[in-house]
Amino acid sequence: MHLNPYGADAVLLAVNLVTRPAHTPDELARRCEESGVESRLVRERKVTAADLAAVRVALDEWLEVVDAKEEQTRVDLVNAMLAKYTEHPRLTNHAGDGWHMHYRPDHVPVGRLVATLISTGTALHLAGRGITRLGRCTADGCDNVYADLSRTGRQRYCSPACANRDAVRRHRARSA
Repeated sequence: MHLNPYGADAVLLAVNLVTRPAHTPDELARRCEESGVESRLVRERKVTAADLAAVRVALDEWLEVVDAKEEQTRVDLVNAMLAKYTEHPRLTNHAGDGWHMHYRPDHVPVGRLVATLISTGTALHLAGRGITRLGRCTADGCDNVYADLSRTGRQRYCSPACANRDAVRRHRARSA
């Protein structure tokens, strides 16, 4: 069975790259591989400064999705990313690694590959888990992004540290 690289890993890659931006092509390659993008795909294509710039554009568009207040606006923005970065879905079995879906041509630069993964992964995340399952941390002084993968769909903080810090702040405010 071939796992779908367009799911949660792609959304978490977007969170990772907006929280801690890659500054060099080598860093982008490393972060993609660490986030589950097939290392073969990254190594086959030399990551360039143009790829880094393309990923930054896609991440800026993705942040518009995250920050959208209205459901329809969020949907329209995701659909615009899908139209820009994806192609018709198709089955593929390149290199004999098992049949799976692609939403892009086989030979695209890494920047386009990452943009395709992020846009498709985000669409699948929002459709499968809920349209509100992306956001910004609600802790005072934190503006980081989160992708809500929780069972309950009630995540509001980017990390346990921010959740704990905010709980302590609320407790101290009540106790004062």
